[in-house]
Amino acid sequence: MKRIILLSLFFVFAFATIATAQTKVSGIVLDKSNQPIPFANVVFKGSNIGIVSNEDGRFYLESPNTYTALIVTSAGFSDKEIPLEKAVNYNFKIVLGEAEALNEVVIFTGKTSKKNNPALDILRKIWERKRKNGLYQFNQYQMQKYEKVEFDMNTIDSAFMKNKLFKGMEFVFNHVDTSDVTGKTYLPIFINESVYDVYGDNKLKKVKENLTGNKMSGFNGNQQILSFVKDLYSDYNIYDNHLKFFDKSFTSPLSKTGIDVYNYVLKDSAYIDKKWCFNIVFYPRRKNELTFKGDFWVNDTTFAIKKINMGVTKSANINWVKDIYIEQEFEVENDSVFLLTRDYMMSDFALNKKEKSKGVYGKRTTLYRNHKFNIQKPDKFYKEEVNFIDNAVYDRPPEFWEENRFEKLNKDEAGIYKMLDTLQTVKRFKQLYNLVSILGSGYVEFKNFDYGPIFSTFGYNEVEGLRLRVGGRTYFGPNDPWRIQAYTAYGFDDNKFKYGVSGKWMVDKKNRVIISGGNRRDIEQIGASLTTTNDVLGRSFASSALFTTGSNGKLTNINLSNVSVEMEVKKNFVVSAGLSYRTLESASKTFSLDYYTTLPSATNPTGVIKSDVKQSEANIQFEYMPNRKTIGYGVERDLVDSPFSHFFVNFSYGLKGVMDSDFAYEKIQIFYKQPIIIGPLGRSNIILETGKTFGTIPLGLMSVIPGNQTYFTIENTFSNLNFYEFVTDQYTTLQWNHDFGGRLFARIPFMRKLNWREFIGVRAVHGTISDANRAINASGLPYNAPEKVYWEYNAGIGNIFKVFRLDFSWRGNYLDMPDAHKFAIKGSFGFYF
Repeated sequence: MKRIILLSLFFVFAFATIATAQTKVSGIVLDKSNQPIPFANVVFKGSNIGIVSNEDGRFYLESPNTYTALIVTSAGFSDKEIPLEKAVNYNFKIVLGEAEALNEVVIFTGKTSKKNNPALDILRKIWERKRKNGLYQFNQYQMQKYEKVEFDMNTIDSAFMKNKLFKGMEFVFNHVDTSDVTGKTYLPIFINESVYDVYGDNKLKKVKENLTGNKMSGFNGNQQILSFVKDLYSDYNIYDNHLKFFDKSFTSPLSKTGIDVYNYVLKDSAYIDKKWCFNIVFYPRRKNELTFKGDFWVNDTTFAIKKINMGVTKSANINWVKDIYIEQEFEVENDSVFLLTRDYMMSDFALNKKEKSKGVYGKRTTLYRNHKFNIQKPDKFYKEEVNFIDNAVYDRPPEFWEENRFEKLNKDEAGIYKMLDTLQTVKRFKQLYNLVSILGSGYVEFKNFDYGPIFSTFGYNEVEGLRLRVGGRTYFGPNDPWRIQAYTAYGFDDNKFKYGVSGKWMVDKKNRVIISGGNRRDIEQIGASLTTTNDVLGRSFASSALFTTGSNGKLTNINLSNVSVEMEVKKNFVVSAGLSYRTLESASKTFSLDYYTTLPSATNPTGVIKSDVKQSEANIQFEYMPNRKTIGYGVERDLVDSPFSHFFVNFSYGLKGVMDSDFAYEKIQIFYKQPIIIGPLGRSNIILETGKTFGTIPLGLMSVIPGNQTYFTIENTFSNLNFYEFVTDQYTTLQWNHDFGGRLFARIPFMRKLNWREFIGVRAVHGTISDANRAINASGLPYNAPEKVYWEYNAGIGNIFKVFRLDFSWRGNYLDMPDAHKFAIKGSFGFYF
C-alpha cells in the first residue's frame, strides 16, 4: 500500500517546452482494412534506431540526429519506406499491404512456427553460450556503477497546468519536456543519483556493492521514498529465464521457455560496431500473460546480445502500470567479450491503461565503466556490514558529481534539484505532501513528534464496546538512535482506560545493539498468534475488528512489562534476550482462566482454584532473514518489499517464585517462512510453525491454535476455527499458499479482460495436551487438541476492482464439533501491482 500512496504524491504534480531532439515521429501502423498491426518494426532508414509498435499499432520514435525516412516492416506484409519531410512528424497513418511471394525468404504470420525457424536456431545458440558471455567469463570482476532514478508527471496539458491545485507552484511547469519513448509531455518531479564500486566473484557467487555517493532532490532523508524506489527497481539479468519487476515474474525473451510464450522472427542482419549481428523481433503468443514485445541484436559468433529493446504488452495482468520499456546496450571488450554498459528502464504508472490518461514515469538509468578482471579478494571482503553508516556519501560536493557522473545531466534534470528545493518552501506543496505522508505512514507529523497510527483510532469488542485510542511516537528523523512510543485507550462499555508505553535505544550503531523496554495494560485476544515476540506494543487483536462471525468475548486483561537487548551479530542475523513479567485475568464474565493450585481430593473435594496468573519469564531469540533488504540505519528501519526467507527460534523459561511468579516451565518455538517464485506460475509461500512447552501450565499460558472470527483474511490463522477451539501445549502447523498471478484466468477468453488472479492454499495443524495440564484446568473450557491432524483448504480470487480479494475456505475435518464452521468467506483490501 505504501508504494501506491507514494505514487499518488507524484500524480498530484505536473510540467511544456519542446525538447532539443532533431527528429521525432509518431503514428499508427494499419493494414488495408484499417485494422491496427501490432508489433510492427519501425526504424529510421540507415540506422539501428527503432521501436516496435504496441498492440494498438501505435509507435513513437525520436533521435538527436536528422533522418529523412522511416522503414516499416511486419511479418506477412511488404516493407514500406516513409519519407520524413520535416524534423517533427506526428500522427502518421502508415498502411501496409500484404507481402508478395518472395524467393528464399520465409514469412511468418500470426503464431510463428517452432520448426524451420532460423530465429529459434539462433535463440538456442544464445542459451548454449549465455553462461560463457560477459562477466561470467572471468573468475572475478570489478567496475564502477552510476545509477539515476527519476520520476516525472506525464501527459501534461494546458488545462492541467491551470488547475487551482497548483496556485503558487506555476513555476514548476517551466521544466516540461517530451519523452523520447512515448512522445508524451512530462514534468520531472524527483531525481536520485547513486555511485557504487562493484566487486564480484563468480567462483564464490558473491557480489558486493559499496555506495560511494548519493544525492536526492527535494526529499532528503525520506525513507518512504527511498524504500519505494528500491521496491520498484530490483536488479535483473536479461539472460535469466524470468525477470522480476513489481513483484511479478515476467518471462524473458531469452528464456528457455520463451518458445512457448513468444513468436520470434529473424528480421535483419547488419554490422554494429564492426560486429556482424542478427536482428530478431519477438512478440507474445497470447494476451494477458506477463510478457514483452520488442527486438534484439545478437552477435553471429559469440551469440552474445549487443542491444535489446522491449516493452511490456498492454494486456499484461499488472495493475497501475500502463507501460514498461527496457533498453540494454553492450560494448565489446577484447574483441569477443560483450559487457553491459547501459541499462535503461522506464515505467508508466497510471490509474488506468487508457492512452490519454495522466500518470507518472519512473525512469532508471544504470551505467557501467572501468571494468577490471581476475583481481581476487579474500572471502571476508564480501562480508556485508551489519549497519552501513557513512553520512559523507549523502553530502558529496558538486565536484564529486562532476567527476563521477558517467553522463551529464540534461538541462531539465539539472533544474530538478533547484526546482524541488524551491518547491519545499511553498505552503500549498507542504500541505499536499503532508496529506500523502499521513496516508502512507499512518502518522500525523509534528515537530519531533508523530501522532498515530490514525488507523487504530477506532475499535470494537464485546467487553469494551466502542474503543477510542490515541497515541504517538518521538520522531526527530528517519535514522533516530532512540524512539519512544505511547498510547492510551478507553472502552465505553467497561469504562476503563488502558495504556501502553515503550522505548528503544541503539547503544552501538555498528552492530545494532538495541536496548528496549515497556509496559502495557490492556485487553488482548490470547491465542491470536502462536509465535511470540518481545514487542510490548504489538497489534491488539482484541479490538482490530468492528464485525465478527461469532462471539469475541474470550478476552483477557493483560499487564505486561519487559526489558530486552538485541544485537545483529551478522547481516540479517539477530540475537536477543529479555525478561518479562505479566499478569493475566479474564476480562469477561462469560470466560474464565481458572486453574487448580490444589487438585480435588477426598479430603478437599473442590480443590483450590485461582483465577489470575502471575508469571515471570526469561527468553532468548534467534532470527535469521537472508536476502532481507533494509533502508536506513536508525533504531527502526524500513524494509524493501521483496521476498526473503524468515527463520525464528524462541526459548522461554518460566521463573517460578520471582515476583510471586506461579509456574516453572521451558518452551521452544520455531517459525520458518519460505517464499518460492515458480517462474510464470506465480509465487508460493510455505510457513512452518512448531512448539512445545515442558512443564505444567494453565490456560493463559497454553498455545492456542489461532482462529479467525473476523470477516477478513488474517495471515497465519485458520479461517474456519473459532477462538479457543483448539488448545495445545505441543503443536506443529504447516501452511502452503500459492498465487498464480492470473495465469490460469488468462487462458479463459471471457475472463481475460477482468484481470482477476487465482489463489489456492492448504493449512494443517497437529497438537496434543499433557495429562498434567488437563488436570489443572478449572476454566470450564473443554480442552480439545487436534491429535488427529486438523486441516482446511481455500481458493481465492484477487485483484477484484484492483483492490479487493475474496477467499473461500472449507473445513477438511472435525465437522461435528460444536459451532463448527464448515465453510467461510473472508475478504481483504490491498493495493498490488
